[in-house]
Amino acid sequence: MKLISWNVNGLRACLTKGFEDFFRQIDADVFCIQETKMQREQADLNLPGYTQYWNSAVKKGYSGTAVFTKAEPLSVAYDLGLDKHNDEGRSITLEFENFYLVTAYTPNAQRELARIDYRMEWEDDFRNYLTKLDEVKPVILCGDLNVAHNEIDLKNPKSNTGNAGFSKEERGKMTELLNSGFVDSFRYLYPDVTDAYTWWSYMFHAREKNTGWRIDYFIVSEKIKSKIKDAVIHNEILGSDHCPVELNISLKED
Repeated sequence: MKLISWNVNGLRACLTKGFEDFFRQIDADVFCIQETKMQREQADLNLPGYTQYWNSAVKKGYSGTAVFTKAEPLSVAYDLGLDKHNDEGRSITLEFENFYLVTAYTPNAQRELARIDYRMEWEDDFRNYLTKLDEVKPVILCGDLNVAHNEIDLKNPKSNTGNAGFSKEERGKMTELLNSGFVDSFRYLYPDVTDAYTWWSYMFHAREKNTGWRIDYFIVSEKIKSKIKDAVIHNEILGSDHCPVELNISLKED
């Protein structure tokens, strides 16, 4: 099974920058996007063979997630079932026979950590949500989780320590999640690979210099880590300040 996740930083803009070409070329079983920045009716997205599920923010042009899947899910859920997290379109959960797929766009802590308190609330509620799912069947989580977990996951860790996305609070919550029975698929396969990033600032020629951060993930339940076949960062694909990430996994019964 091939799964793709991509923060498109505005799908309408990304559609003019080759989104559909990549979508057709990669031929994923499930394709998840974050930061759609739109309502579903604002773009004519014709994806033959895929069912579309959208979760848009109440605020226009902000946040939002979507999932395009070849296989029909058994059930679909939006957000976390908590009113305080229901307005920003940050997650979609698809239940399949052998697993849950969750795509998420984690709230940004913002400059000077202005939104860190809400971010910490979200992290705790989201982790509780995932662990409850994991009690039923294995979970595959993908998306822009807005944190570089360890120093290896960004180009300039020292100068970014304490900044949004690399604060001790956010990194600690990622550690808590992984300690709750989950595995970062890329680091599981490639623990020592450096210069592997998924986001680059639009400033200072950051992408050209590969001055980036790895903040887009596929995280899977510990119980299915042996099923992971590959985790790929498609840093050659443009169209957003993030690049797509891919998980290949086999969940057939042995």
